[in-house]
Amino acid sequence: MRKLLVLIIATVSCAFSFAQPPSPSQIQARFPKGTIIHGNIPYNNDTLKKHLLDIYLPADAKGKRPFVVFIHGGGWLGNDKYADMGYMPNTVAAMLENGMAVASIDYRFATDAVFPAILQDCNKAVSFLYDNADKYNLDRNKIALMGFSAGGHLASLMGTSHNNKVSNLYFSSSYRPFKYKAVVDFYGPTDLVLLPGNEDAKSPEALLIGATPLSRPDLAKAASPLTYIDKNDPPFVIFHGEKDNIVSNKQSKLFSAWLKYYGVKNELTIVKNAPHYGAMYDVEEISVKVIDFLKMNLKSI
Repeated sequence: MRKLLVLIIATVSCAFSFAQPPSPSQIQARFPKGTIIHGNIPYNNDTLKKHLLDIYLPADAKGKRPFVVFIHGGGWLGNDKYADMGYMPNTVAAMLENGMAVASIDYRFATDAVFPAILQDCNKAVSFLYDNADKYNLDRNKIALMGFSAGGHLASLMGTSHNNKVSNLYFSSSYRPFKYKAVVDFYGPTDLVLLPGNEDAKSPEALLIGATPLSRPDLAKAASPLTYIDKNDPPFVIFHGEKDNIVSNKQSKLFSAWLKYYGVKNELTIVKNAPHYGAMYDVEEISVKVIDFLKMNLKSI
């Protein structure tokens, strides 16, 4: 049984086309000189490796800094808090250079934390950052989310659901009364029922919710970001590849349309010729758009 599970995970990881995550030293070498690093901080009062986060502060950090919670992708089944940083060095550096802190989080994979447990991890990480904001020079009133693929799904789900106070999306007594100021979603799934593996029990989306989306549309709905959209949600900026053959860009088009319907400010960019992930999302045109969006909504500068 264990061998079969390993094979499934390997197959899924290949399907989602993620490269080997870079090492912490490789990532940190790309940061602006003098970046302050707080690494491998446990956020859930336990010893689980997947309950760790890193905090990166600008070199000249004085006073409380607005911060961006960075959520990695990997089909809900792989990668770590360094993974997407490997192909987004310009954007990460620009956030730090513009006075923003970055908090990159790990979370348990769906094989160990079927939804909503995987989201409870992410929400707990943010609650920890909120509770310890003074200790790490963070501004608890200026929090943004940024996620990639499965991380884009989790970030979008957090962004749309937080103001709904859905109790089972949080560990007991871990909900915190703040408002996200902005969400940056890179090619995240938003409606699980419409994903291609909706009838495949071995698909990432089925493993995420513990059933195929078409057999349990109730679970798929509960795990889909568009379910929770209302007029009080934070603004979104969304990027999706024109040639993404893993997560159709129709997922982001539908999400953007629903956000617009509810009056939520958002902007969708379909990146010409771009695949599911990679350096094409770290070019100057996109990086500038991301930084301008974050600066406007976090009012950091």
